[in-house]
Amino acid sequence: MAEENQTQVTEFVLLGFPQERPFLFLIFLAIYLVTVLGNAAILALIILDPRLHSPMYFFLSHLSCLDICYSSVTVPKILANTVHLQATISYQGCLAQMFFLMACAGAECALLAVMAYDRYAAICRPLHYARAMRWGVCVAAAAGCWLWGLLDSAVHTFLASRLSFCGAARLRHIFCDVPPLLRIACSNARPSEVALHAASIFVGLSPFLFVVVSYLRILAAVLRMPMAGSRRKAFSTCAAHLLVVVLYFGMANLNYNRPSAGSSPVEDTLVSVLYCIVIPMLNPLIYSLRNQEVRSALRKVL
Repeated sequence: MAEENQTQVTEFVLLGFPQERPFLFLIFLAIYLVTVLGNAAILALIILDPRLHSPMYFFLSHLSCLDICYSSVTVPKILANTVHLQATISYQGCLAQMFFLMACAGAECALLAVMAYDRYAAICRPLHYARAMRWGVCVAAAAGCWLWGLLDSAVHTFLASRLSFCGAARLRHIFCDVPPLLRIACSNARPSEVALHAASIFVGLSPFLFVVVSYLRILAAVLRMPMAGSRRKAFSTCAAHLLVVVLYFGMANLNYNRPSAGSSPVEDTLVSVLYCIVIPMLNPLIYSLRNQEVRSALRKVL
């Protein structure tokens, strides 16, 4: 009987939606529009302004693409569910949503590490920067980030597809992600848990430590600069990226490494929304407000 119930699960009921759904629809619609338009504006500026045709902004364009993908994977389905009496997602749709979400997460972790190396090479090794970050290297690095995310996601999605769910599959969330799926599985979820912890180390912690080491060396190099103006310029080029890194890795750690005991579904949903939906909206705002070159390009276009 248990095996029969497990094979009949065709959709998940999403229980994370509050009662105020019209208000929720407006909030998520506004966030989605700001995210898509803001990141699209960054992409347009990088394409239109020749001054932004550099490795730093090449990687920033990929970050903007990732942020658009992040929101597009989750928010449209959330908006659709806010206008239905019962929020649901099909089994195949859940796995697809989880696959693309994890792919974006893995790719962004790697991309932020590559962007940190770019700043390290520009500030600490300026004479070798043109050779170290030549066009072929940048393209290969960006492609490697996307491939890294896809491979990591494929592992998690394959293991999740092997899980069984008994009876009515009720997901205490507003979209599909690995942690809430593992909480409702009635089969052995140990392989998925091990894969999630391993990914937290190799996909999450390793790039974060790489970023930390890169910025410590950047800080040491900047403090040795004799001119105050040079120090300010170096700090300004790194401040936006460093702020994005702190926000992203901090929320990723809360999302995927929260203990299941003592955490409520409301808290889990809030953390996931901040990580997967709000931060992609903040990235273009951070880069446009903190980056002088982006502001100059925007004024030139306008």
